[in-house]
Amino acid sequence: MFTLDDGRSVLFTFILVSSLFLLWGVCNGLIDVMDKHFQDELGLSKAQSAWVQFAHYLGYFLMSIPAGWLAVKLGYKGGIIAGLLIVAAGGLWFIPATNISNMVHTGRVSPNLAFTAFLLGVCVIATGLTFLETIANPYTTVLGDQHYAATRINLAQSCNGVGWILGPVIGSVFFYSTDSAGHSTGSQTLYIPYVAIACVVIALAVIFYFARVPDIKTEDDYRMDDAEAPVSHSIWSHPHFVLAVAAQFFYVAAQAGVFSFFINYMTAEVPAMPASWASGMIPHDWFTAAAAGHVAFTNKGASNLASAALVCFLVGRFTGAMLLKRYSAHKILAIYGAANTAATVLVFLKIGWVSVASVFAIYFFMSIMFPTIFALGIFGLGVRAKRASAYIVMAIMGGAVLPKLMGYVADQTNMSRGFIVPTFCFLFVAFYGWYWPRFSKAESLRVQPGR
Repeated sequence: MFTLDDGRSVLFTFILVSSLFLLWGVCNGLIDVMDKHFQDELGLSKAQSAWVQFAHYLGYFLMSIPAGWLAVKLGYKGGIIAGLLIVAAGGLWFIPATNISNMVHTGRVSPNLAFTAFLLGVCVIATGLTFLETIANPYTTVLGDQHYAATRINLAQSCNGVGWILGPVIGSVFFYSTDSAGHSTGSQTLYIPYVAIACVVIALAVIFYFARVPDIKTEDDYRMDDAEAPVSHSIWSHPHFVLAVAAQFFYVAAQAGVFSFFINYMTAEVPAMPASWASGMIPHDWFTAAAAGHVAFTNKGASNLASAALVCFLVGRFTGAMLLKRYSAHKILAIYGAANTAATVLVFLKIGWVSVASVFAIYFFMSIMFPTIFALGIFGLGVRAKRASAYIVMAIMGGAVLPKLMGYVADQTNMSRGFIVPTFCFLFVAFYGWYWPRFSKAESLRVQPGR
């Protein structure tokens, strides 16, 4: 699975590239638990706090095409190093951003200016992550036999899942901790994980500089590079790619909405819990007093629960990778999309603990969607896969749009009702998966019998 046609093993290269998935998983995990921090610290509404996601995904939108162009010019290795250095710059920016935020309490700057400073850092980091995702996602699909492409990208994305689990745990420590008097210390310590990330990516850039990262030319199944091919024969002439861009837009839109408002859901919509739950093995600062004899989750408790939800996401990645070795990728995608359509409806209906369990089920069934849509979208595009991947990454802009809409619906009604928005997104993902063979004119993307 990690051997090229000439017999060279690229397992070490795959492991090194997979570390990038872990990196941006941590960054995304931090973003997903940041909204509630700004709601509390700066008095923002849910829709206003969703500017965090907007800034994050705006970075992807602005840099995806330049990143794709540079990936062709610089090759895989050069593009990865460039992305890492940009992430480092964004991480270090959080030091002055935190200093600006601390001036809010003295009245020297407005909350909006402080919020904007953090958004700038978020956007710069996202531009660097765009380079990494534009290059690393398609690169994993060519590091070995093509029929294992969906399996490899899902394995690499499993590292992304580990990072996403770590992100909320780190965020709970630095965003939602309190001092001995019970006052929040998040505004003073928010920069620490980002400076640590900057140090790590600088070290990774050095490692990549000295490592062997072969620039692999992929097979051109649609013969788009033939001299006699018409000029009009571009990536946009292939429906399976065009609709992959749309499917990725809607999937990331749904994912960003669910991840962004997980803490809001857990602190406001979970049924009343007996006070006895606040004792025992669970840390006491996970709960706060609610109605008589009952407790509710605190922001810190909900942030740690986000990591538990992301464990479901990671389990889905590993089990999904195994299923993709046995069954057609498009069928698995269609089934998971339909399952999440049903799960979001159950959350919308607000059926007590059934709805709470459905939120965790959504994480499980989202697990394989991004990498599988990616692999299905660039299938057979040859050297143009780099350019195609840039557009699929650009579709991540969906994550900037839906959280604001979902937050608006939640502000007007409640957080449960907000889950109706991602329902339609998952429905489109199911549609794309089910009809992919018709769009691609290929039977399937999976391991052939006997391989």
